[in-house]
Amino acid sequence: MAATNHAQAIKKDTKDFITTAMLQMLTKEKLSTLTVSQVCKRAGVSRMAFYRNFDGLEQILYEYYQPKIEAVFDVIRKNSQVCAKFDSQLGFFNAFGDDLLSSVDRGFEPIIQRIFIEEIKKFYAADSDGYLTTFMSAGVYAVWRKWLLDGQQKPLKEIMDFLKQFDTIKGTV
Repeated sequence: MAATNHAQAIKKDTKDFITTAMLQMLTKEKLSTLTVSQVCKRAGVSRMAFYRNFDGLEQILYEYYQPKIEAVFDVIRKNSQVCAKFDSQLGFFNAFGDDLLSSVDRGFEPIIQRIFIEEIKKFYAADSDGYLTTFMSAGVYAVWRKWLLDGQQKPLKEIMDFLKQFDTIKGTV
């Protein structure tokens, strides 16, 4: 039997309460120190409600960040003008730079990295064995990570020009 609109609204609210509670807690604590019980208490929901919505704490972060990061990459992928792609990427790092840095500090960088790499891989046509695609996506993430952790000291255009050198390998980006 399909859930009623009211039941669906309650489920969405519960997910939102849990997500908000966890994000608030991550401003002061590391992911590794948080427990489901602590997040449930902060959100005002039961553990049963938590597990009806999520498998674990990591899933909350994945579901929160994945659509946000995917939306930016979709704009970049769909825009054929190089200057518009550049502006979109600059916008991405202006909007998500603090989240990426926080993910390093608060111990959830692997989740952000996974999403980021999943999106970067969409830029590259799958090669026969996947090695080049894996190498390029991990490399692009590593360059952006270093740029952010170094305090964005180099101009973004310089980083983009560096990455474009590798374009000749696959004819992408």
